[in-house]
Amino acid sequence: MNTLRVERLEYYNLEPVSLKVGEEIVGLAGASGSGKTLFLRAIADLDPHGGKVFLNGDEQTDFPPPEWRNKVGFLPTESTWWFDKVGEHFEQVNEEWFNKLGFDRDVLDWQTDRLSSGEKQRLAFLRVLGIEPSALLLDEPTANIDSGNTKNVIDLVSAYHKQHHIPVIWVSHTIEQLRDIASRIFVIQDQKILPEK
Repeated sequence: MNTLRVERLEYYNLEPVSLKVGEEIVGLAGASGSGKTLFLRAIADLDPHGGKVFLNGDEQTDFPPPEWRNKVGFLPTESTWWFDKVGEHFEQVNEEWFNKLGFDRDVLDWQTDRLSSGEKQRLAFLRVLGIEPSALLLDEPTANIDSGNTKNVIDLVSAYHKQHHIPVIWVSHTIEQLRDIASRIFVIQDQKILPEK
């Protein structure tokens, strides 16, 4: 069984966190500034932290950071684009996925500085899926996206999750959205990550 496990993860100003995510979508909610994004960044080994993180029994510290980040695909709220054209950011293209999110193949020739925030978010998600991660860390993946494409992103996350049987952590400000997506929901309150009541 694919699992993502954190043991006494220490970061930001929260109490140490221990959590096990199996082949499921787990939601995480909390007020702005509560530490949701930093939790995902610690799991992705992007920020200093204490404790341990394991993916399918392999410890985070056993891998160089770039290799670990290919295993735990992290989608930030604000994506970074370092080349002029969209296609330069993709090693492989799944046309079915691109079509599901409203793009034809010609998007690969688009200039990245001309992309809207919603286009950047959808393409950044496709870029994460393109590395075929063994876990997904999604930070507000639909925050800048219209309602039609929000549904398409949710459907694609669900399809990828079902096909690959991977752990997914989905961060959202909207707990109602998480109730439609996640099998379990946790909330950051009083500097703790607690199950939703």
